[in-house]
Amino acid sequence: MKYTQPELPYPEDGLAPAISTETVKFHYGKHEKAYIDNLNRLIAGTEFEDCDLEEVILRAEGALFNNASQAWNHIFYFFTFSPAGGGEPDGDLRIAIDRDFGSFENFKKAFVDAGVGLFGSGWVWLSRDENGHLFITQGRNAENPLRDGLTPLLVFDVWEHAYYLDYQNRRKDALDALWDIVDWDIVESRF
Repeated sequence: MKYTQPELPYPEDGLAPAISTETVKFHYGKHEKAYIDNLNRLIAGTEFEDCDLEEVILRAEGALFNNASQAWNHIFYFFTFSPAGGGEPDGDLRIAIDRDFGSFENFKKAFVDAGVGLFGSGWVWLSRDENGHLFITQGRNAENPLRDGLTPLLVFDVWEHAYYLDYQNRRKDALDALWDIVDWDIVESRF
């Protein structure tokens, strides 16, 4: 199976000012493309050659895992956003957020704090378990909550390449800006 990089559902300038056109071009256009290209090169001739990406993430190790997971993580990240995003979730997701975090504001603060508090590079995730309970987790490097039996709902990228062109070393400012472009309908559909 050859993996392909999906086209973004919005123009490259559609997430500005939260994520600039230049960052989208570099981060999705070049960085994500490199993960897809590496994945296709590494998977050829292996037992994973005909597996879907989630199975590769669950079972592979080393460079193959890293490239598969980073390819998946970046697609999940960029496909969480919309130029018309922002606001707050509603429905069952909102009920679960209020139940598990006390309020949407408490959730946002805990989520950003987890992202800021991750030493080095990685991801901050909102996931649910099989009982519908929500968890905020930090994932170093290519870590993905799928490997812990969780269902990812939302992720913010805290690798420097995700925000450095726009925010330099101000990770918190970068994470705070992402709330303006989160498409809560997409996140709710994952719940």
